[in-house]
Amino acid sequence: MPLSYDVVIVGGAVVGSATAYFLRNEPSFRGSVLVLEKDFSFARCATTRSLASIRHQFSTPQNIAMSMFGTQFLRDAAERLSVGGQSPAIGFREQGYLFLATEVGRGVLQSNHATQKAMGADVVLLDGPALTSRFPWMSVQDLAAGSLGLSGEGWLDAHALMMAFRNKARALGAEMREAEVASLEREGRRIAAVRLVDGTRIACGAVINASGTSAAALARTAGIVLPVEGRKRCVFQFRSPLDCGAAPLVIDPTGVYFRPEAQTYLCGVAPDEPDDPPSDDFEVDWSLWEDRLWPVLAQRVPGFESARVLNAWAGHYDVNTLDHNVILGAHPDVDNLLFANGFSGHGLQQAPAVGRALAELVAHSEMRSLDLTALGWERVLANRPLRELNVV
Repeated sequence: MPLSYDVVIVGGAVVGSATAYFLRNEPSFRGSVLVLEKDFSFARCATTRSLASIRHQFSTPQNIAMSMFGTQFLRDAAERLSVGGQSPAIGFREQGYLFLATEVGRGVLQSNHATQKAMGADVVLLDGPALTSRFPWMSVQDLAAGSLGLSGEGWLDAHALMMAFRNKARALGAEMREAEVASLEREGRRIAAVRLVDGTRIACGAVINASGTSAAALARTAGIVLPVEGRKRCVFQFRSPLDCGAAPLVIDPTGVYFRPEAQTYLCGVAPDEPDDPPSDDFEVDWSLWEDRLWPVLAQRVPGFESARVLNAWAGHYDVNTLDHNVILGAHPDVDNLLFANGFSGHGLQQAPAVGRALAELVAHSEMRSLDLTALGWERVLANRPLRELNVV
């Protein structure tokens, strides 16, 4: 008997699983949902290799709104994603983000702060003395200001959230299949079917591309050029005799970030643009620690001078090369192919809002909860970037 589903989601990590959950939880949608994921171990997906953080301190209202919804969802996740009386342990810790700025960056920090406050974010601007008072372990002589999230920002167990979405979606009737998609079969303005690597053909009413760094290759099979590339990011774990207590996730003006993790710390930095080519390997760039991370950490936090690396891993951002913001919704040339790609490192925190938006597009042909139309294909095709200034 031919396989056919109302909605086929390609990619079963946190975005795909969140979308399946919201679809099956949408009262006006009664269709069938299939999630296709090429590797059920999720060993190399962006979700499980991420820093697993969420923040409201963006420069664009759409990103702020998505993450604010994400925070509220995380606070309610134990109840909303419970299955059979068992509630997931997401481990959400609201310890905040702290963006630091020198005099050169003060204006951007203040402008971003105004946007965040207008959106309802719980953030505060701190001058040098206030930074010293709150964080006596930090060197602030070169700093002009800092922006601190007082609530709603922090980090969580990314794998637990992903599995909670998956388990709840399955409990609500979504099907999950471990299979790799080879291509999309396009007929005019529609995708008629999804073709698997093993040759299986699955007819569909709609397709959602949530396949991360594989998204551009999948889009090409439907004749669509998606400006998304995989870029490698390395995370380092280190130990230090200094105890920073319940420190926030700190972003230095150099782009170096760090946060506490149990009795250790995690840190990283994005490579300079010329040193950040498309990548699909998982080799750790150990030179980042010696050349860029440790010198900045030791200068910003003198107690980190004796830091010692314990571990490191590499993952990949699906980077939207136009403007580092997600491309969300249908391409104007294909009616039933929806995209959720190019998160550029923000996929975990935006997954609840994006999953809800995609479910609304399928069920109602419009986004009803949040107006995220500015993140659609129109800006991409017009080469009109929606710039996000706070990219970490």
